[in-house]
Amino acid sequence: QNEKELQDVVKQQEEKMLQLIDKSGEVTRLKGEISQLKRSLQRAETEAKVLWEEMRGKEPKVDTAYVQERVLLRQEVDKLRLLLLEKEDENLLLSDKY
Repeated sequence: QNEKELQDVVKQQEEKMLQLIDKSGEVTRLKGEISQLKRSLQRAETEAKVLWEEMRGKEPKVDTAYVQERVLLRQEVDKLRLLLLEKEDENLLLSDKY
C-alpha cells in the first residue's frame, strides 16, 4: 500500500516536472520572440531618427545614399549596443546561477 502511494507521488512529481520543462521552453521561446520584436522596433526607431535628423533643416533635394549610409551606420551601432546589453544580461544570469 505504502509502496503504491509512493509510486503515485513519484509519478505526480514526474508529471509536474515535465509540465515545468514545457513551460520553461515556452518562456524561452517567448523571450526569443520579444527579443526579435525589440530588435525590429530598435531598427525602425533608428531609421526614423536618422531620417528625421537628415530631413530637418534640409533642402528638398537630399542625398539618399548619404542618408542610407547613416541609417546603416546607426543600425550597426544599435546592434552592437544590443549585443552588449544581451551579454550583460547573460553575465547577470550566470552570476545569479552560480
